[in-house]
Amino acid sequence: MLDERWIRSLHVESMRRADLHAEHEPHVLFQASTIGALLDGAFDGDLSFAELAEHGDLGLGTLNRLDGEMIALDGEFFRADVDGAVSPVPAQARTPFAVVANFAPSVEARLQGRFTQIELLAAIDALAPAEAPSCAVRLDGHFELVRARSVPAQAPPYRPLAEVVADQHVFELRELRGTMLGFRFPAWVEGIEVAGYHLHFISEDRARGGHVLDSRSRAPRVRIDPSADLHVELPPRLELADPDLAAETHAAIARAEGG
Repeated sequence: MLDERWIRSLHVESMRRADLHAEHEPHVLFQASTIGALLDGAFDGDLSFAELAEHGDLGLGTLNRLDGEMIALDGEFFRADVDGAVSPVPAQARTPFAVVANFAPSVEARLQGRFTQIELLAAIDALAPAEAPSCAVRLDGHFELVRARSVPAQAPPYRPLAEVVADQHVFELRELRGTMLGFRFPAWVEGIEVAGYHLHFISEDRARGGHVLDSRSRAPRVRIDPSADLHVELPPRLELADPDLAAETHAAIARAEGG
């Protein structure tokens, strides 16, 4: 059984691929697989990007064999390779993990001044409705610095994700306009999702991007889409269990997400 706090704060509906149908509801997040499965090395996906596009136009994730970082923006899907170079994702490509939303922001603000990553996330927290357990976020503007990463494609037998990120490529993008986007989830989702913020970046010219490790921005436009609903597509042989709150799971996710 799922933890009562999880049920009370965020309505979760699991489904199999055969049960999927196109969704265009606002304020509903859709997820392919779980972060726990990705941590364990489940890098082969069963969901195509054509199918994923039926569930959202903004989001993030990765590609089969963990081949780069995925960014979904305005209904288009992009892949950032190990050097941060961006290219379109073919509709027939598959994903082992992704989160998307039909982005319909109900909160919007133009922040004034310069922001470190910590200051920026605190500003988003202050703007997000207190009663919203989760939210999709989009930030557009000038970025003085984006410290980002991507990972190389893997070959089976797959290693755990925490080992794979030891081979990640970290790079810096400087003085460019672009979009930082992603999601905030509550702390007790650990193991089903990434607790806290998970953000990817893509430049305005769609040439550079990656998984965000750090940033410095100036006067970004912030849009927030609060959500209390998460639909999770479960690949074969994967079950939706209680979120894993073990210290080792938290440490593994911290290594995978924070570099």
